[in-house]
Amino acid sequence: MDVDQHGVARGTGTTERSTGRGRILIGLMLTMALSAMDSTIVATAIPSIVGDLGGFALFAWVFSIYVLVQAVTIPIYGKLADLYGRKPILIAGTLVFLGGSALSGLAWNMVALIVFRGVQGIGAGAIVPMVTTVAGDLYDVRERARIQGWLSSVWGISAVVGPAIGGFLAEYASWRWIFYINIPIGGLAIYMIAGALHEHVTRRAHRIDYGGSILLAAGATLLIFGLLEAGVSWSWISAPSALVFAGAVAALIGFVVAERRAAEPTLPLWVFTRRLLVGANAATLGLGIISIGLTTFLPTFAQGVLKVDAVAAGFILAAMSISWPLSSAMSGRFYLRIGFRDTALIGTGIAVLSGVIFLGVGSSSPPWLAAVGSLVMGAGLGLLSTPLIVGVQAAVGWGRRGVVTGSNMFARQLGQAIGAAICGSIFNVALAGWLASAPAGLKGKLPTSVNAASQVVGGGATKLPAAVVAYIRQGVYVAGHDVFWALVVTAVGCVIVLLLVPRRFAPLEFVEDEPDPAALPLEETHV
Repeated sequence: MDVDQHGVARGTGTTERSTGRGRILIGLMLTMALSAMDSTIVATAIPSIVGDLGGFALFAWVFSIYVLVQAVTIPIYGKLADLYGRKPILIAGTLVFLGGSALSGLAWNMVALIVFRGVQGIGAGAIVPMVTTVAGDLYDVRERARIQGWLSSVWGISAVVGPAIGGFLAEYASWRWIFYINIPIGGLAIYMIAGALHEHVTRRAHRIDYGGSILLAAGATLLIFGLLEAGVSWSWISAPSALVFAGAVAALIGFVVAERRAAEPTLPLWVFTRRLLVGANAATLGLGIISIGLTTFLPTFAQGVLKVDAVAAGFILAAMSISWPLSSAMSGRFYLRIGFRDTALIGTGIAVLSGVIFLGVGSSSPPWLAAVGSLVMGAGLGLLSTPLIVGVQAAVGWGRRGVVTGSNMFARQLGQAIGAAICGSIFNVALAGWLASAPAGLKGKLPTSVNAASQVVGGGATKLPAAVVAYIRQGVYVAGHDVFWALVVTAVGCVIVLLLVPRRFAPLEFVEDEPDPAALPLEETHV
């Protein structure tokens, strides 16, 4: 394996760095925007969608099916990109996403919309890992932090612009246009990438690992499905939970067996045996838990405890979306001086500090203190995420970069699923316990469920006596602080994991007889 003067593993091909990269970068950012805006723009239009299609009891699956399918396809796309090149996989995934968008806009009932959202998710699984992998191919290790900052900024902008666009279209046009609007954006992105990104991949016969892919998809689907639904549709300790998680374990064991035998495994087992990759992916999983926990419960905490409206709560959360891409772009200055691992450690330390700030936010605190905590958290996560993805990409050559990028992105998605389940359970259990332990004089006046209590905080507070509202807000404070403690513990866990990772992200070495097909005669040329 070729290694440059920075100790960075080079791929088997060559890269021409020219002005064409700017056009490709714009195309990548447009493609990333499709995925980044999806959740926020759809969430804003849900009332209009439910009003038109009905099926209120099913609307949560509009989001769940998308996240589920996207997550389980990420590692598969990563492997296919190493076999056939990034460009065809990225374009194919984007086309599938656009097809799903068009079908979603034509949905005639909620079940149809859920199915078509699943089609969107199949395409979305290619977008984020392929965009990140192409950026790793095009830019050297000194440039990648800046480029990751640009790509991260798409998420920050989408967090602000997405709800505004979704609300405008739902109010003045039709909710169907929140899906149709993807088509011109995606079409322009494909045009720019197809015309400027050129790869040369030496063609050879491949043996696709269908068995491993099916088992991985089945195991990951059951695992994430169980995490999303346990504690919501059924209790954690129940027959459905046991059945779903047992099925996940069985499928994943079958996947390991299949990968040992496969000539070209979908997710090579060396990903799980190299300390550098295991540690980086474990820390990225923690990052997913932290980001989804804060994104999900900070707005509720801000409205319920700090008594701000939904717009102000959105701005408090948006502070994280602003500082994340900025610190991501600046991380290159750190990791080129002190290394990838130590830069990520600084990021996790800042995340711990942010958690401490949130633990100090009370009902009498000014809203700007929560915004400061959000801003600090974004700075920490930017310094954590970028060094890890750039570091693992730099430790392997072109023929393995898709696999390691896909595994890292999958770890983040899995972390978000785990975080949503754990933080949701912590919040609901704490708030339910608070309501159950209410003084006798309040018990008959309190809402009978956690959902009803949350709705009171969001909009129905004036319909209840002030003492009841105050008691519910105190319960949201207690439950929110339990979630913040969970985020602090997770950040501390990331610190411990990173301390076990090699300080130097040295190029990984592979022997010829290792059951990994990455030593394929792949070449790349980019304009």
